[in-house]
Amino acid sequence: MRKKRIRLRSLCRVVVIMGMLAFGWAASTYAQQAKNANTLVLHAARLLQVDTGKVLEPGEVLVVGERMRAVGKAVDHPQGARVIDLGDVTLMPGMIDAHVHLFLHPGAEDLQTVEESVPWRVILAEQAAKADLLAGFTAERDMGTEGANSADTAIRDAIDQGLIPGPRLRISGNAIDLLGGHEDANRFNPAEHVLSNADYANSAEQIVEVMRAQHKEGSDFAKIYETGADRMIDGVLHTPYQYTADQLRAAVEEAHRMGTVVAVHAMGEPGTLYAAQAGVASIDHATQLSDETIRLMKEKGIFAVPTFAIMEYFSKHRESQDQAAGEAAMLDYKIEQFKRQLALGVQYAVGSDVGPFPHGTQARELELMAQYGMKPLAVLQADMLHGAKLLGWEDQIGDLKPGYLADIIAVKGNPLDDISATEQVTFVMKGGVIARQD
Repeated sequence: MRKKRIRLRSLCRVVVIMGMLAFGWAASTYAQQAKNANTLVLHAARLLQVDTGKVLEPGEVLVVGERMRAVGKAVDHPQGARVIDLGDVTLMPGMIDAHVHLFLHPGAEDLQTVEESVPWRVILAEQAAKADLLAGFTAERDMGTEGANSADTAIRDAIDQGLIPGPRLRISGNAIDLLGGHEDANRFNPAEHVLSNADYANSAEQIVEVMRAQHKEGSDFAKIYETGADRMIDGVLHTPYQYTADQLRAAVEEAHRMGTVVAVHAMGEPGTLYAAQAGVASIDHATQLSDETIRLMKEKGIFAVPTFAIMEYFSKHRESQDQAAGEAAMLDYKIEQFKRQLALGVQYAVGSDVGPFPHGTQARELELMAQYGMKPLAVLQADMLHGAKLLGWEDQIGDLKPGYLADIIAVKGNPLDDISATEQVTFVMKGGVIARQD
């Protein structure tokens, strides 16, 4: 009887152990299946490595979760992984637009802020973010809501939480401007007290105060208007400055205290020089740069963001022929200066100023930069490598490398042969999630 009890206990132990092993195997299998359900292999005819300019033929990327696990001509295909053959296209990193306006659309900018409610503009901004993402722009810097205050905080956070589709965003809230400055409602009846499209700051102390309020409301950086209004006189750009170098320096110091940066709208001298002396992160538009300004920009690692696309658009879409002719003359001057800047070694990031022209069409900026003198690879490196650095996501996005976030697009053709391929996007992935597959 005792022997039977011993055998029964032994049998129970065996059953328990086998059950535990079976449970462990099942849990492990379930975990592996769950992992494989979020494991993809992208295959294409070509893959562009932006840092080196090397094109792999064919090219594959192994994506596990939100990041790339392997990149090469051929990668491991884990059991159960989904393989997507994208065909005769080039895989490349998602594009980065370092100067967008999600809260603007084609039409009179000043009237949009007066006639359209902020809730309506938020709806349009949501649609703009979606259009930009589907066009292959997986990261952007929103350079001012043009009077919608911190509404871009809601757009960014909704994208981050997966509530709406859109690029990764760095946002500024409203831009910062002088009373009577570039974005003030200068042409309206003063008795109507029409609000500025920016936040007023008339001193260094007020700049810091506004920056702190914006940061509290969720801003990632500060955007400051440094020049305006712009006009061409006898073939030369004239653009009055708004803040001194010391005032901008106070803004930069405050941004550093908060762990952020300052970007400035600055068309030309002396505003561009003051911005460089202050040590801003980027000089946007940057049409006119003196030798000293360029020297300081190179010394301090300041990027120029040319924004050709908006100037080209305005040269063709103004209310009068005289206005269009003035924009065309400024664009010609800008092209001439851009070629000089290139020869002097200015570092560029890519920003289109999209908003006043249709969202989702801003890959035109890359094409224009190549048309005006940059090699296609240099343009792509400015867009992706420099853009990632400017937005504070260096070593996270901007190249196809193991460990980077899986922000991947596919374009028809080879962008090194014809950069207009960036306007022919057929596939978009952001953080391992497919947003578009034609």
